[in-house]
Amino acid sequence: LQFVDDGAGGRRVAMDALIPVVNKLQEIFSCLGAELVQLPQIVVVGSQSSGKSSVLESIVGRDFLPRGSGIVTRRPLVLQLINVASQDDRRQAAGGDNGFTAEEWGTFLHCKNKILVDFEEIRQEIVDETERMTGTNKGISPEPIHLKIFSPHILNLTLVDLPGITKVPVGDQPVDIEHQIREMVVNYISNPNSLILGVTAANTDMATSEALKLARDIDPDGRRTLAVITKLDLMDAGTDAVDVLTGRVVPVKLGIIGVVNRSQHDINVNKSITEAIQDEQSFLQKRYPSLANRNGTKHLAKTLNRLLMHHIRVSLPELKTRVNVLTSQYQSMLNSYGQPILDHSATLLHIITKFAAEYCHTIDGTAKNIETSELCGGARICYIFHETFGRTLESIDPLTGLTTLDVLTAIRNATGPRPALFVPEISFELLVKRQIKQLEEPGLRCVELVHEELQRIIQHCSTNNTQELLRFPKLHDAIVEVVMGLLRKRLPVTNEMVHNLVAIELAYINTKHPDFSDAAMVSASVNSSQAEALQDGSRKWKGERAEERGAEERPRNPGITELPAHSRGHINLLDTPVPISRKLSLREQRDCEVIQRLIKSYFLIVRKSIQDSVPKTVMHFLVNHVKDNLQSEL
Repeated sequence: LQFVDDGAGGRRVAMDALIPVVNKLQEIFSCLGAELVQLPQIVVVGSQSSGKSSVLESIVGRDFLPRGSGIVTRRPLVLQLINVASQDDRRQAAGGDNGFTAEEWGTFLHCKNKILVDFEEIRQEIVDETERMTGTNKGISPEPIHLKIFSPHILNLTLVDLPGITKVPVGDQPVDIEHQIREMVVNYISNPNSLILGVTAANTDMATSEALKLARDIDPDGRRTLAVITKLDLMDAGTDAVDVLTGRVVPVKLGIIGVVNRSQHDINVNKSITEAIQDEQSFLQKRYPSLANRNGTKHLAKTLNRLLMHHIRVSLPELKTRVNVLTSQYQSMLNSYGQPILDHSATLLHIITKFAAEYCHTIDGTAKNIETSELCGGARICYIFHETFGRTLESIDPLTGLTTLDVLTAIRNATGPRPALFVPEISFELLVKRQIKQLEEPGLRCVELVHEELQRIIQHCSTNNTQELLRFPKLHDAIVEVVMGLLRKRLPVTNEMVHNLVAIELAYINTKHPDFSDAAMVSASVNSSQAEALQDGSRKWKGERAEERGAEERPRNPGITELPAHSRGHINLLDTPVPISRKLSLREQRDCEVIQRLIKSYFLIVRKSIQDSVPKTVMHFLVNHVKDNLQSEL
């Protein structure tokens, strides 16, 4: 802000510079896409077809707003009027072009300040930009259009033209069009630094004015509200607006100003705004001679200019404080990012190398910043291997889920239709494979836990390199994404190898394993059972033969007649119920015990092997591979 000496030793703000400074701030915040500061501005509110756009055109003195039936203004139009009185001011405003001779022109913020001298082009650009955002239907959008108009015939002003308040949706308008417009209007006039210009047609009842009702809801004290009565020439014959203009109907603190708009006939015959303003003065002098000097478009423009500058001056201390606070905050944030980068490639390589080294050091336990609150990195991986995974394997019972009846059933199924003289080896293999499969799930869970810890190390390294990575958030996100992608790529490979480790154990049951110490005992047990079986069989055969001979020598009982074979009752053996539980014979108990001991002995051998192989697999296929390839991947 520019300060000048007031001649009395104090300082005062140059009033002529206030509105352009606010306009500049408005452009900056619009480019940022954020309402960081609530800037002073005049918000034009009124019902549909109440004459808002005509009032703005009269203030500017040129036709530049779209016209038509129904809702025409469908996006907020932020209109900045800038007075350029001298040729030097106009040349400077046009970018210093010495050959620029236009007296009036306009620029749009979305057109990169392209100069439009023809106001018909300005009108068409407003239409095109509106349709670009809202389409060709009658929908609305809260996204504003920023338009600057430079002219020596206007006063410095900043106005916001909003869509007219409507009640009933027409055509393909959304059913909640009234709610959308009302919400947009409330959003703009809720700004405590805005002035509310409530526009109401004179041929309607002012007590039912939607614009003034909304203004009173938001500004109950009326300190920010100015009323404009349009279409004074269209009132019923025999009536006038004296009571309305003097505030006897609805009092408004900042005043009520009446204006006369051009009729549709005047627009059709291309009646200029200058002529319309002259006719307006004649009408006011004729119909309202005592109020003529306090009404009309020229008085309205001067009043708006005076009110806006006064409002800016009142809100200036708070506005300046807010801008200074934001400037300090963002300057501090900017300083935290460090000095400008001269060699981008070297800086990028330095950050990537430092991150990769920190990641590897965290795994190896040689990082500079050692955690004292919890285990992390390589120490946590070691804990997963030897505590979590190891204890899980040790908690698995070799005979879990395997009852004596299951073992006996497996033995009998393995013998087929022939009674077994010895314990079949196939039953041992089938049962021990079933138990070994239980070791696969803990192994896969171990891989998952190590994978999660490697992901946590990324966050740990990011925290230690906060300053540099915070300076380049997109680079940080890219580094994290690359490391996560490398971990995701290695996870299925490691899982597959753990699955193969268990599959290898299942593929060949090595009963000649050096640690399989029960094999000799089992062999001796089998030989003993073979000898007992032969002796039992010989005794049983001799006893059966003696019984047969005794039966032949006994005389038959003549009173008993033996039924012929074909007349005996048929017996279905499949109907005989199989006992679920029964007392096992000594041989069955011995066979089950042998199989269980073999399973337990071999399971412990395999468990020991898996407990040793899985950590090695995880280290080789996952941890070490990530360490070795992280730098090249980044």
